[in-house]
Formats: sequence, C-alpha cells, structure tokens
Amino acid sequence: MSFSLSKEQKAEVIGSIRRFFSEKLELELSELQAGYLLDYFSAEIAPFAHNEGVTDAQKSLARWCEDLPSTCFQEPLTYWGGDDKSQRVRGKPDR
Repeated sequence: MSFSLSKEQKAEVIGSIRRFFSEKLELELSELQAGYLLDYFSAEIAPFAHNEGVTDAQKSLARWCEDLPSTCFQEPLTYWGGDDKSQRVRGKPDR
C-alpha cells in the first residue's frame, strides 16, 4: 500500500515531525532526517490505518446491505387499499 503527498503536504508533515522532535524530545532533525522518518512511517505504519479504514468501510457497507430491504422495499398491490379515491376503478365516474 502506498500513498502520495503533494509537495506542500509533505513539507507540512516534515515541519510537524521536526517540531514534534524539537518540542517533545528536545532533538533537532534536519529536513532530510524528518523526510526519512516520514517515509518509514508511511511504509510501516500507514498500512495499519489503511487496513482499519477498509475494515470499517466493509462493516458499514455490510450494515447498509442488511438494511437495504427495509429502506428500499415497496409494498405491492396497494392500488385498492387506503383512501376512497384509490378504490375507484380508473376511468369510471363516482356514483
């Protein structure tokens, strides 16, 4: 599984990684080091998130399919039921 970031997105993520390391770990990373770390996370960790997203989508789709009959079902033979107007035969006047 692979995904790509735009140049702008990659620059933002690298900046965020560098800030995290600086503020939380008191380590200064170069852009190159942060880029390698991003590549590592993308290859090693991102598939977990991707697979979880696929599983969630599969569950949602299965629930939707199970509920399909109740949301899309139309009762047949309803012409003669209900109000007085629907009980008239088409084309015949009321008497």
